[in-house]
Amino acid sequence: MESLIAAGRKALASFYATLCGAGLILGALFVAASLTPSLVPRSSLTQGVLSGLCFAAGYALGAWLRWLWRRLGWPETKGPWRARWLGLMLTACVVAMLAALWWATTWQNRLRARMHMPEMDGVGMLTTATLAMVVFAMLLIAVRGFGWVRRVLSRRLKRRIPAPTAAVLASIATVLIFWTLANGVLVNVGMRMLDRLYSERDARIEEDLPQPLDALKSGGPGSLLQWKTQGRQGRRMIADGPDRAGIEVVTGHPALEPLRVYVGLGSAETPQARASLALEELVRVGAFERSVLVIATPTGTGWVDGESQRALEYLLHGDVATVAVQYSYFASWLALLSQPEYGVETARAVFATIYEHWRRLPRERRPRLYLHGLSLGAFHSDRSHDLAQVIGDPYDGALWAGPPFNTPTWRAATRMRDAGTPAWLPRVRNGEVMRFTSQRNHLNDGHERDARWGRYRIVFLQYASDAVTFFEPGSLWHRPDWMQPPLGPDVSPDIVWIPVVSFLQLAVDLMVAVSPPKGYGHTYAFAHYVDAWAALTGPSAWWTDSRIDALKQHAHP
Repeated sequence: MESLIAAGRKALASFYATLCGAGLILGALFVAASLTPSLVPRSSLTQGVLSGLCFAAGYALGAWLRWLWRRLGWPETKGPWRARWLGLMLTACVVAMLAALWWATTWQNRLRARMHMPEMDGVGMLTTATLAMVVFAMLLIAVRGFGWVRRVLSRRLKRRIPAPTAAVLASIATVLIFWTLANGVLVNVGMRMLDRLYSERDARIEEDLPQPLDALKSGGPGSLLQWKTQGRQGRRMIADGPDRAGIEVVTGHPALEPLRVYVGLGSAETPQARASLALEELVRVGAFERSVLVIATPTGTGWVDGESQRALEYLLHGDVATVAVQYSYFASWLALLSQPEYGVETARAVFATIYEHWRRLPRERRPRLYLHGLSLGAFHSDRSHDLAQVIGDPYDGALWAGPPFNTPTWRAATRMRDAGTPAWLPRVRNGEVMRFTSQRNHLNDGHERDARWGRYRIVFLQYASDAVTFFEPGSLWHRPDWMQPPLGPDVSPDIVWIPVVSFLQLAVDLMVAVSPPKGYGHTYAFAHYVDAWAALTGPSAWWTDSRIDALKQHAHP
């Protein structure tokens, strides 16, 4: 046993000797910085993963700086002084990490208070530290494995070709080997497993969602769509909405039965075939005889936010039809990675098919046409058409909630915002076409009294704490505009920009953006949809401010 312990100590000492001192110092500082708050409150597990990634990034940067220092031939501290300085610096880094851990709970609780979340007792020091070391060790092993393969290949190639050429070819070959293993083996196997998991979940028919008996419902009697092919999210969209009686009870006003059409992936083979099927079903149920028609582009899983649907149907007393066509059953980030253009192809087919039919109808008899989407749905909805396609006869407007950071129209509008308006709530050309809002209704704030919001209107509903919208790739090297004061009401006042670390924080926030409660992060609330749809569609004068406030409280207190 003693021999095993001695061998273990020797192996550990040998491993420690191979570590880069500069990398450890910078890595430790990055870990301390990772404990500062970002957009989304973190659990101990999330913090552990983030700290591990930051440790690896800091270590890599420190090792590269040491390599550059030596390549430039600059002087180095050697002998006992080097060990003393290294020990002193590491001790200072440990003190910095302990101080950050001490403050981390306070930082997280300040952010949680802004989102009306319960306080946490601590950041889970043991869990965070253990997980951080595991993540760092896995990344270090992967990088060292890469280096070992490259060196082996380089030594073998040197026997036949000059050393510089051998080194270059060995590096290229190693990249190809690792890429093939990662993308060709691990990713493909993982995607097949996820495809099976998500497809089975999408096909599962839940007992609490019975097939509708109303002929106006998709999947009901006389429908062109089969209930079983509409997918899990499609069946939920059809079954979950308020009916005519429910709307009348809540509003105290006569109502119509709201129309919802959903075409699942299994309903037809191609995007165009599904789009054509959607149009036929819309015509069958009389959707073009309603006052408003909405083309809702779903998220990657096929989900259409029921909070938004209910808000619009209450406001219009059921005089509205909504259509959605599924393009994927993956989570949005997986859909974006695995099928980046398929969602756009479907969105364009759906828009073109329905828009062309709508455009041919007499203007005085056709419904107002709006586009809608949340998250990846907003991204694809924005790309569903181009200016030349609609400029002669534009649709009426769009409500895009939580648009991803790379949504073209959102990026352009934020970039060209009026001077003095914050990036998280911009004003664009005095709100003549596009307006932005958040938790509080800002759709009439900061606009001139005589500024006319034209017939064509675009509303962006976004929360300042939404990492899906405010992730910024450039945060790797510069502070994002939305970090400039004044900060959003749901953003921590303790947030700071730190090169590299802030980028990793926002990347992790992106993965857990739906963890905050409704009204924060990437989880949008009924009341805020009510404000957005009311401003966009201009419902009847019956809806006074007091009645709208009562709707928010009555339907979703």
